[in-house]
Order: sequence, then structure tokens, then C-alpha cells
Amino acid sequence: MAITTKSFGCTPDGTEATLYSISNSNGFTAEVTNFGAIVVKLLVPDKHGEMADVVLGYDSVDGYLTNSDFFGATIGQSANRIDNAKINIDGVTYSLTANDGTNNLHSDADSGYHKRLWNAEPKDNCVIFTLEDADGSMGFPGSKKVRVTYTVTDYNELKIEYSVISDKPTLINMTNHTYFNLSGHASGSIENHRLYIDAFHYTPVYERLIPTGDLLPVEGTPFDFRIMKTIGEDINADDIQLKYGQGYDHNFVIDNYDGSIKKAAEVDDPASGRKMEVYTDRPGVQFYAGNCIHPHTGKAGAVYGKRSGLCLETQAFPDAVNQPHFQNVIYGPERPYNTTTIYKFHN
Repeated sequence: MAITTKSFGCTPDGTEATLYSISNSNGFTAEVTNFGAIVVKLLVPDKHGEMADVVLGYDSVDGYLTNSDFFGATIGQSANRIDNAKINIDGVTYSLTANDGTNNLHSDADSGYHKRLWNAEPKDNCVIFTLEDADGSMGFPGSKKVRVTYTVTDYNELKIEYSVISDKPTLINMTNHTYFNLSGHASGSIENHRLYIDAFHYTPVYERLIPTGDLLPVEGTPFDFRIMKTIGEDINADDIQLKYGQGYDHNFVIDNYDGSIKKAAEVDDPASGRKMEVYTDRPGVQFYAGNCIHPHTGKAGAVYGKRSGLCLETQAFPDAVNQPHFQNVIYGPERPYNTTTIYKFHN
């Protein structure tokens, strides 16, 4: 296992960002940066052993200074949407940034964790990123010590471990927002990728993409991925939920959730032979088909656009803080936040 480093450009205040490259003996390589604790590149072999970068992103820190699509981003301290950009903890209401209509989305587009410069500690096969987040930051209570560890294993896995300790009760629901295209990041639509999700239910949404609170069965709907099918098979179906999301942008309820790490989803790309399995100890996975990627230029001059990458964001259910029958997403001195997600690749 080897780790190398190089400059990734400078932030507007002149601080140099660093790119860390972690490779195993198979040539499987993850590149991550201390700007935003972002996944920049994943080099994965296809069925012929040819390597390709399978995640969307940018060539330097400059692209990530805007990054309106959240490519590769560590999302914190709260992922997904919060209704009316307000939370109530122990009888106190906290106002967050309304950055998605009246919703709060991914904490803050300008000062979220994906826009911070993290401390970095490279080890033999991993990089440990840490930051301290002040009480009141982005509207959330609690002074927090945050750690995200990226580990590459000999089994072509990228393991992501999250840890947060807060001195006050606060909402924590982190995730990673990497967009995958198993044909290669510059290969266009992911609609021919095949997807399996271990979910008998999903959380339907209102027009503003806030969950209704119901858990609806996927059977007989376009949301049934219990048997692997192409993403494009039903994505344009005449279904109000798909119209709300302009395609898939919904949370799936992982079957038989018990807090242990288990397989939640699998993606298969027939063209390249690459496969990706997703393992997590989170109760939900947000499948986003990249419906709203705005057309622009990414790495190596690649043109990204609608559905050129997909996200499988492991997390607690969206807006759980405002829905008492969803999971408890309040953590604090007596309840530290620890969770693991693994993306495993094979061919």
C-alpha cells in the first residue's frame, strides 16, 4: 500500500490544498483532498484490467470552490433536506440557511464541511481528516470535533468512517456525495447502469422533496430495485414522485436494518464489467440519478450533464429531525456519532 501527495492548488486566501493518493497492490487508487475531505478520483479496473477514473470531479481545488453539484463532497453536519430550514432540539428552535427554496439542503452550500480546509494525517493505507466546528456554525448548536477517515483495502474497497463528538445535543447526519459512472467519468449517461437496492420501502416526498413521513412499498412501482434493473428502465415513468425529483432522488429504507454493516446496494455496468457494492450501517440510502447536474466542464475537459453520474448517499432518513417516527439523529456528549460506509469494486 502506498500514499503519495501533491499540491492541488490554492484557496482564495492563498492556502495550499493537498491531494492524497492511496493505492493498493491491484492498482486500485483513491485520490482525496483536504479541501472539503472530498473524493477526487477513483481508479478502478474493468473486465479487461484497464483502469479508468469512475467519479466525476475537477482537476484542481478551483473547481471545488464552487462545486454546486457537490461532486465527491463530505456533507456535514447534516445531509439532505430539512423542512423550512428549522430544527428543534430540547425545546429550542434553531434556524438554518434556506438554500433550497424554503428547505435547508446539505447544511450550507458556501460554508458546509465540503468547503472547509481539513487537517490531514496520512497513514499506511488511509488518510484521516479532522476539523473543529464552532458552536452556532451554520446555525447548528454544539462545538464539534469531526473526523472522516478514507481507507483503501486490498479488496478494492474505499471505506469511509465518520466520527463526531459534540459538547451539546445537535443534529448530525453526514454522508458522501460522490457521483459514480462505472464506464468512466467522461462516459455520459448512467441510465444503462443496472442497480439493485435492498429496500422493500422508500420514503415518498412532497413537491419540495421533503418526506411525507410515510414508508411506502416499492412493489409495483418504479422504485422497485430488489431485482437488478437498468436505471433508465423506469426513470421517465408517469409517476408523480419521479416528476417531483425529475427522476430518482429518493431515500430507500434498507431492509432489516439493525445498525450493523450490511450490503445496501449494488451497481453493475455491462459495458465495462465494473461492479460496485455499497455497504453501510445507516438505515437509508439516497439514490440520486444526477438529474440536475448542470452542463459544464470537469476533469480532463470532460463535459458533464444530466445523469452523467449517480449517487448512493448512505444516511439517516431526510428530515428525520422533524419526523419523530424516523430515526433519532440527535447526538451529543453522551451519544457520539460513529458510522461506516464501504464502496467495494470488482469485475
